[in-house]
Amino acid sequence: MAKQEAASKLWARESILQVENKILQQIMASRTPESVEAATSYARFLRLSGLDTENYPLFLKMLEIENHYVLDALLGNSDPFLLLSTIPPNGYLIAKCFMLLTRWRPGGIYPKTLAIVLGVLQNAYSSPRDGYKIYKLSIADVDNLGKHLEKDKGQKDERNRCILDILDRVGSLEGVRSDDLMEQVARQAIRIRGNFFDNTKMLEDCIPQVLLVRGDYRADETAPRSLFAD
Repeated sequence: MAKQEAASKLWARESILQVENKILQQIMASRTPESVEAATSYARFLRLSGLDTENYPLFLKMLEIENHYVLDALLGNSDPFLLLSTIPPNGYLIAKCFMLLTRWRPGGIYPKTLAIVLGVLQNAYSSPRDGYKIYKLSIADVDNLGKHLEKDKGQKDERNRCILDILDRVGSLEGVRSDDLMEQVARQAIRIRGNFFDNTKMLEDCIPQVLLVRGDYRADETAPRSLFAD
């Protein structure tokens, strides 16, 4: 009896949760084939469970894994631009998207993952003033959005087209009212968009060079040992 009491004290609920959290963090890190397989299964479980306003932060958390096998399991056959379209724009959602855009280097993230974030922002700023009320953009936010443009692919590329559309809507805030920050943000959006279309200018002329250093999402990605048919 005494041993049972000692064991129950040792393995209190908080201790068990700590162990569970540690294991989950290892899965989310996806640094081994086994953890990628576990994360892929978890992503598939989330997709089959369905997205709603209660669990969407878990879907956002999956984007941080930065593994295209996991992302494909989360998406299934869904259009990535529309994955989170049923979630009403809110400050947490938009801030999280800009945090991810800041964290990711151009080319350093799976294109479908980028598309999910762009779909959220396109929806949030479909009405620029309403979007700005929910989340006040900074110049850094606009720069970290614009850095993901790939000028050599032109405006027909769907991700370029989406970024340009968001920049266009943000740029429409210029002169709307006497808000210095809004004015600066709008002008920067217009500047980036203009440099994209102007063959005599480069994005480096308006976005800090350090933000434009490219990455390769495939370089450090770990593959699972096997994939399961969906």
